[in-house]
Amino acid sequence: MKRRDFLKSTGLIASSTAIFGQAELLNAAQAGSITDIPAVADDLDAKLKKPLTAIIIGAGGRGNVYAQYAEKYPGSLQIVGVSDINEFRRKRMSDRFSVKESCRLGDWSEVFKKPKFADIVFITTPDHLHYAPCMKALEMGYHVLLEKPAAQTEKECTNILKQSQKYNRIVAICHVLRYAPYFKALKETVDSGKIGELVSIQHLEPIERIHFSHSYVRGNWNNSKKSTPAVISKSCHDLDILRWIVGKPCKEVTAFGDLSYFKASKAPQKAAKRCLDCPIERECAFSAKRVYFDNRAWLHVFDLSGDKQQQGEQILSYLRTTDYGRCVFHSDNDQPDHFIMNMKFEDGATVAFSMEALTSYGGRRTRIMGTKGDIVGDMQSFTVTDFLTGKQQKWGTDINDGHGGGDLRLIRDLLWAVDKKDESLLTSSIAASIESHVMGFRGEQSRLKGTIERF
Repeated sequence: MKRRDFLKSTGLIASSTAIFGQAELLNAAQAGSITDIPAVADDLDAKLKKPLTAIIIGAGGRGNVYAQYAEKYPGSLQIVGVSDINEFRRKRMSDRFSVKESCRLGDWSEVFKKPKFADIVFITTPDHLHYAPCMKALEMGYHVLLEKPAAQTEKECTNILKQSQKYNRIVAICHVLRYAPYFKALKETVDSGKIGELVSIQHLEPIERIHFSHSYVRGNWNNSKKSTPAVISKSCHDLDILRWIVGKPCKEVTAFGDLSYFKASKAPQKAAKRCLDCPIERECAFSAKRVYFDNRAWLHVFDLSGDKQQQGEQILSYLRTTDYGRCVFHSDNDQPDHFIMNMKFEDGATVAFSMEALTSYGGRRTRIMGTKGDIVGDMQSFTVTDFLTGKQQKWGTDINDGHGGGDLRLIRDLLWAVDKKDESLLTSSIAASIESHVMGFRGEQSRLKGTIERF
């Protein structure tokens, strides 16, 4: 069954309706005015006859995000197992879903020492622990939700694809932006032909300076050798979206970028190795004390008690002992803080992608140029302009939950796909997801070697 036909059968879209609203409204604009294209709310409950079951391997931030689905829609999903080497996180999530003691497991390998006891495995571990548990889960007959990036190398990504085909299992890689209403509407507008033939795209991912310093200077993804290159760990979302919108294979990539600021040569003379010891800490825009202690931001990485009276000292303890308290100029980071990648697709469409750390804002910006019109968007809204008439239509949403509303929609679609044993009910197949990973790996090769990489 085609995904669109299935959505019609569930009542989520009408047979004559675009997924973002009535298609005929695209032609109803008054000359020189902007007409709103209404966003249509969809039901996030998969409404299964019998709930599917899942084991969560990795009870940290992303695991907790996807687990929300089971809390909101227990009739469609139940969490029956939790694996995490961190006892605090393992207990917190297990208690949350009343997981029985025998299914509260430590290392991921313990899950697969037991006979198969769920339908799906959610793998939301650090990057270097994606590949091995995914391969084992597929071998044992589980379907898999796999946090991106799928793996640390191009070869491992290809192996996952082959393993899923060998055992006929569904793998959903968490390219959640495809499931966000904004990007779904953007894709459908391009496919409608409203802007004619797609010629080129400019896409900016401003990471925002504190986000970058938290995740890619101090955090889990700060070193490409321990995780994956930033174009994969951060921007495989974007590469996937761009490949999806173009709708044709990428043929060539070339990339440039470097680590220009967050390095020892840029450190102020009096800078200490840790912010709590630094005499000029108050003068630094990246002070860990300001970010975590004063502003209480990005605290999900710390295992804090529920008693807020104790949290202040707990935060300071983390800043004294973990990488989150280190000076941004004295960390072991190697990820580029600016990265530009140009892509040429089949039939000549071009894409210019830029990932930038040193910005005061986040939120992706996209410009799509066609032969009959263009689109300008900022992840909250986009405007379509017709070259011939000058008419404009605007699509907008107030959805501001995870990844533009994509997180829980991904889980819903995965449940449909597993329930019907039909991978096509996912917006992104495993093959398509792996293709965009390969684009990223080739882009990193181009950046490091100064080459044009061809497919």
